[in-house]
Amino acid sequence: MLATAVAVVGVLVGGLLEAVALTGHVFGAWPSPESLTPGLLGAAMLGTAPGLFAVNRARAWHEARSLVQPLAVVLLGLFTVSLLDAGRLYVATGGPVVPVLFSLGWLFVLGTLCVCAVIALARQYVTPGRPPGPRGAPLPAWSKPALAVLGSAWLGIGTGLLVRPGFWASFVPWDVDRLDARALGVWALALGAGVLGALAEDDLARTGPALTALPGTAVAMGVVLGCRASAVDWSSGPALCLVAMVAGLLLAGLGGRVLLARSAVAHPHG
Repeated sequence: MLATAVAVVGVLVGGLLEAVALTGHVFGAWPSPESLTPGLLGAAMLGTAPGLFAVNRARAWHEARSLVQPLAVVLLGLFTVSLLDAGRLYVATGGPVVPVLFSLGWLFVLGTLCVCAVIALARQYVTPGRPPGPRGAPLPAWSKPALAVLGSAWLGIGTGLLVRPGFWASFVPWDVDRLDARALGVWALALGAGVLGALAEDDLARTGPALTALPGTAVAMGVVLGCRASAVDWSSGPALCLVAMVAGLLLAGLGGRVLLARSAVAHPHG
């Protein structure tokens, strides 16, 4: 239920943020110097929604945790950074009524979902579960170094943006402020945790929802970056790294899906 609720919010709110950003306008819970940031936040929310809907088909916790755990990181992270910089939200600074109401709803919905996420994870880990059983579709050995690099890159950048936003914001190839940097850092941290979590699972069958979320997120982010390309400093190294990392998400998700399908054909009763 938690994953479905977040997916619905992601489709509605994420779709709104991305659609407005594609027009070049800034809309969100706080004023941003460039529409690209709220657009990418919305793209991440919208892109992960299909994977969250797929969580309902998971038969056991180990088939969903590679996506649900990063989801908890996003919820807790965004709520925390919003509280830390609450003075920057429209509900504190004032402004047009729609952004003010949106920022108020942002805090309320995030807070509610955070409480639900903590309760759900706590119940999951204190309730004895059945053993996950043997791994039916282990990751190919050749894919593990690439996944480790991809996950570490997202995790490292996300940690930097969260811990030292003033310093790391200068590496973002478009205009961002402190709250923008931290919000982007939360999503980068969650993406890195998801990729590394899938690597730790070492079983494609246990990462189905995550494999669905990765390409959707990459495509949604690519659309925003493409439509708002004029706002990006493409001559910088960070811009090229970002393109490579987004492409890595797309390839990891699509490649994992292909390998999982081949494994299902080779072992139909696995």
